[in-house]
Amino acid sequence: MNFFRKLFGPKSAPLPNPAPKPAASHPPAQSAPSDPAKDPNMIRVHDAYGREMFITKAQWRDSILLGHLEKVRSQPDELAQALIQALHDGFAADVLPYAAHLATLDPNHERGHVLHAVTLLDLKRYAEAETVLLNFIKHHGETGTALTNLAKTYSGRGDDSRALSTLWRGLILDPNQENGLGWYAVIHQEKDGPAAGIDAYRRVAALPGAWRARLWLARDRLDQRDLPAALALYAEALACAPRPIPTDLLVQLSGDLGNHAHLPEIIQLAEPHFDIAVHGLAVGNNLIKAHLDLGQLEAARALLDRLYAQNRPDWKQTLSFWDTEIAKARVAIADTPAPDKMDVTLLTLAGPVWLPPASPAAELFPAKPVDCPVVAFLGSTAEMPATNEPHRMQLADGPGRLSRALPLFLAEQVEFGTEATTRTLVPWIVKPSAGFVLSGVPWKNDEAAAHARKTGPDQKPADHVVVSHLDCRAEPWRIELRLVRTIDAACLATASATCPATDPAQALPTLTRELFTALATESDLQSHISHLNFGPPPASSTYLLRLEQLLAVRTAAMNPAQPTLSGEREILDGHLQLCLDEPESVPIRLLFAQTLRGMKKVRPDILPEFRARVDLLQKEKPLSEPAQSIAARIFAEAYAA
Repeated sequence: MNFFRKLFGPKSAPLPNPAPKPAASHPPAQSAPSDPAKDPNMIRVHDAYGREMFITKAQWRDSILLGHLEKVRSQPDELAQALIQALHDGFAADVLPYAAHLATLDPNHERGHVLHAVTLLDLKRYAEAETVLLNFIKHHGETGTALTNLAKTYSGRGDDSRALSTLWRGLILDPNQENGLGWYAVIHQEKDGPAAGIDAYRRVAALPGAWRARLWLARDRLDQRDLPAALALYAEALACAPRPIPTDLLVQLSGDLGNHAHLPEIIQLAEPHFDIAVHGLAVGNNLIKAHLDLGQLEAARALLDRLYAQNRPDWKQTLSFWDTEIAKARVAIADTPAPDKMDVTLLTLAGPVWLPPASPAAELFPAKPVDCPVVAFLGSTAEMPATNEPHRMQLADGPGRLSRALPLFLAEQVEFGTEATTRTLVPWIVKPSAGFVLSGVPWKNDEAAAHARKTGPDQKPADHVVVSHLDCRAEPWRIELRLVRTIDAACLATASATCPATDPAQALPTLTRELFTALATESDLQSHISHLNFGPPPASSTYLLRLEQLLAVRTAAMNPAQPTLSGEREILDGHLQLCLDEPESVPIRLLFAQTLRGMKKVRPDILPEFRARVDLLQKEKPLSEPAQSIAARIFAEAYAA
């Protein structure tokens, strides 16, 4: 019975588990870990938006657990599940009355009585636990789980001989108890050495239907480099296991084969039995790694998408890791074309990246005169630590993202803070494969001026261009700006600031202030207080990242058949989290809406995963009108058939 497997019997095993979990420690309160995920006194929870949060065990008990137990006290299945989780979290003393109540209520008599006994065992009330188990056996007969936990009561009181004989009777009835089997092997291994532990597994494997012991024997054969014998044992285990195949079986099989580099065998043996609703991330994790290490990137991606579609917030961190690993693998096998074989152009974005001219959000902004000044922004250059590669393809990194985000951010500031209109120029590879360009050489003044004066239909040449360049060769990074007059390529002013690589937004106040001073002094472009009914975009590193990600989504949408994007779900989730952090910010809500709308052209299959959270955001965190209705229209466009 799988719902018992983590609760009953000693937790130790004679050999390392495929995915071992560190034992919890209990440091003094004053020295609690700074990472709440590693603090045994904290419990991880997720809200309706998928946000991970931590609350203390005391808060969990008082505000959630006890109320929930009271709510489900007459519902055996729900009560049993709540008790299992509570015991896992260390609340045995708090839930003992409910465990005793379940024993009188549960139509699954074994479950109710064993959970009551386990709660008593956790409290070292061995005699009471024995009474509960013997009462169950008297009325319902012996079961493997009941006998294994009865053996624990004897062991707790030092009667090891009786504990061992009772444990063996339990294994005869159910040889696949995880803890009972591990405990039995440990007893013999500690007494007579590792070979005795293996012999113990052999004795259990001889029992009818014993699949779990065969897994441990197979691991021993793998350690001895006897793959055929291990595969034969795996085949026997699969043949005698129930259907669907237990998650533990597939996890240990795939983990042990992977640890011994037998990757094709993982795909051959485990994948045909994989049921995503049953086995989930525990097995899917190993299958993704096997496909990835075998170079089967499409299979790894398909499995990753299936796992993402389960909408499990607690899986998000692991799935994001595999998302990145698959993207890295794609880049690693891609051919890097020579520079003279690349067709490079400059994309032109008018105004803020989240405010394309055709967007309904344009209604929120007063139109500027057609003859107003135009300021262009050009970046995408960064000096990096020396490498042996003059050019290479790679995933977007911090310098690359900042080199693109900085012009986008400054363009917004000037768009909203002066009478000028703005446009951002973005170097883009058209072929042989699409992608952003990051150059290690800053733009020359005449080059930047010439590019800024090139126009499309119904556009006037830019009067000025702001050229940005990063020096990322050492900490702190240095950001340099030049204000160039386009008609004669004269550099009118410069500005610079430094920032840590981990928080480039620290440079934004200085750069923005000096840029506005230069525009006022050198070009008579005065700053003014915007008449908008909301504040300007925030100067944060997170906002910079999300700006660059929308740029990536918009460029990917130009040719969806040629993939250029990775981490699509992290992009949407990150924008959603930023909206929750800044619920009253109109620019941030529009940024999210336009990103979701752009993603419709790139990965429409993932949009349903975010529908409920988008609706909840709009309902619980409404903007003031008319921004709320306009954002709703853009979201509706994203989800329209």
